[in-house]
Amino acid sequence: MKVVEIFYSLQGEGTNMGKPAIFIRLADCNQNCWFCDTNWQNGIEMSVAEILQEIEKFPAKMIIWTGGEPTLQLNNEILSHFTHYYNSIETNGTNPVPSKIDYISCSPKVDVEILQKNFNFVNEFRFPYCKENENILPKIDDLPQADDYFLSPILLGNDVFYKKNRENINSCINFIKQNPQWRLSFQTHKLLNFS
Repeated sequence: MKVVEIFYSLQGEGTNMGKPAIFIRLADCNQNCWFCDTNWQNGIEMSVAEILQEIEKFPAKMIIWTGGEPTLQLNNEILSHFTHYYNSIETNGTNPVPSKIDYISCSPKVDVEILQKNFNFVNEFRFPYCKENENILPKIDDLPQADDYFLSPILLGNDVFYKKNRENINSCINFIKQNPQWRLSFQTHKLLNFS
């Protein structure tokens, strides 16, 4: 597998926020989102045995497969080596996820029709949110079933973008107050500056 990084931290967003997890960031993506804050282009080839050896250093038993887009590399054959872990995935929704995944977090970058084709159920949807995309958010009733439907304000840079970030946050909060089936998810790892 082509791996960008493996690190141990706390999940910074969504339902599992605050839980310790081993993050395995896989290289490559099939989207090019303007707000992406991840270097997913470059990675090193690692065998499953090398990955297992690396993650055994950490006490947590939850893996978060992230990217880029992990479904470009991850499959059930690979996951069969990680069955003594709780396997979570962060996906953009462009591909179905392997059946051996225990928890699906989908941050959609595709039309509802593709999500309906790829999923019957996900544990959580986390939609990146800015004021400009308020009118293109799908209706929850059109999405595959999920336990949680989150909006996550897009946070750009640091102090330079403070005004824009504040606008995204306020707009997101106001939208959720008017549409209470949505929930707020902040990227606390950005706000608290941890990785």
